[in-house]
Amino acid sequence: MDDSAAELQAALKAAGLRATAQRIATLDVLREKPSHLSVERVTERVRSRLGKVSQQAVYDALGALASAGLARRIEPAGSPALFESRVGDNHHHVVCRKCGAVADIDCVVGAAPCLEASETHGFVMDEAEITFWGLCPECQLSPD
Repeated sequence: MDDSAAELQAALKAAGLRATAQRIATLDVLREKPSHLSVERVTERVRSRLGKVSQQAVYDALGALASAGLARRIEPAGSPALFESRVGDNHHHVVCRKCGAVADIDCVVGAAPCLEASETHGFVMDEAEITFWGLCPECQLSPD
């Protein structure tokens, strides 16, 4: 096992997860660039590493990784769920209205939860999820 696979296996075990081939490959895919991948994209990349793997197995691996804090699931309006490995820093996202490209934006103001809500309704807030929308540089240049 190379250092990368050993590191992934250790991360899974530290998070209380069994280090299955699907989970190792899925976490490896999420740690590559570009991030913000759909289940279908992750499945394609996992299959290129492992061969035949069902989309459900990858979806289950993504769910386990997200529950364990090793992955983050984002759901921009009108888009399928996307997954990334950048977790624990309360960053936000910008989404292109035309092509759906997604990029990270660091915390907008100060430390988590980044914004002060006008009303807490008794909640103790520890995270803010902000999605900015616009046109990516490539779509700004296209005539459509």
